[in-house]
Amino acid sequence: MRTALRGIIGLVGVFNLVIGLAFLLAPAKAAAGFFLSPIGTQGLATLRADFPGFFIGASLFALAGAWRCDAGPLRVPMVMLGIALAGRCVSSVADGLVATTLPPMLVEALMLALLFAGTRIFGTTGQNA
Repeated sequence: MRTALRGIIGLVGVFNLVIGLAFLLAPAKAAAGFFLSPIGTQGLATLRADFPGFFIGASLFALAGAWRCDAGPLRVPMVMLGIALAGRCVSSVADGLVATTLPPMLVEALMLALLFAGTRIFGTTGQNA
């Protein structure tokens, strides 16, 4: 179970890394997939800074937790994804539900559940591998 979960959490990390790199290397194209549109050079710079900061940051900690079999690093992407999911919940209440509302919420909730499972199974010693 532990080995399978390490692999799955590693995939969560790679998934987020790919998204972050897409925003870094092709921000306008990546933004379109998130229903965003940059406004000018500064809009592109914001996409290249903030989104990779979120996705690559979460990715690195998920990968570190999976690699070391350590729950500690997993808490960072859990906080980041939890805040993102909470923001989507607020938006759902404030703006209403549309067909595109639930899929990203389900993905974030699934990633949170996997990371939470990792914190329960890995423990905090980093010596469980």
